[in-house]
Amino acid sequence: MNYNLAVWVIAVICLTPVVALALMSFSSPPMPSNLGVSDGLLAPCTDSPNCVSTQATDDEHAMKPLRFNGDAESAIERLASIVRAEPRTKIVSQSNNYLHAEFTSLVFRFVDDVEFQVEEQANLIHFRSASRVGYSDLGVNRARMERIRELFQEAS
Repeated sequence: MNYNLAVWVIAVICLTPVVALALMSFSSPPMPSNLGVSDGLLAPCTDSPNCVSTQATDDEHAMKPLRFNGDAESAIERLASIVRAEPRTKIVSQSNNYLHAEFTSLVFRFVDDVEFQVEEQANLIHFRSASRVGYSDLGVNRARMERIRELFQEAS
């Protein structure tokens, strides 16, 4: 095979996934319509591994909820403070017992929706973190929620 042709083929093979990811980021869908609390629950995760939730029952998606002391409003405010400190993050809505934020990735500008719901009687905060596009997130949502858990516990 000609050397120039081989370089060209290798370049195309290497750049194709990058171009595909860039195109996916430009076509990022609007905020999902199933966000929020419905019948006391956050939306369930889909079958894809790019979602984690404290209300999921399967090992691939499940995480333990956050524990808090005090009132729901103070717990949500503490979470909002942690979330605001994260880069490329926007709080979409906040109430006394609910918080929704969007986290945007640095390079491809993918958006992940992160929701928190306080179950005040049990002193628990349930959460769901899910990517809007794609199938795998390479563990980004789980790692983010573990980091938020650590910061929340440190602030308690």
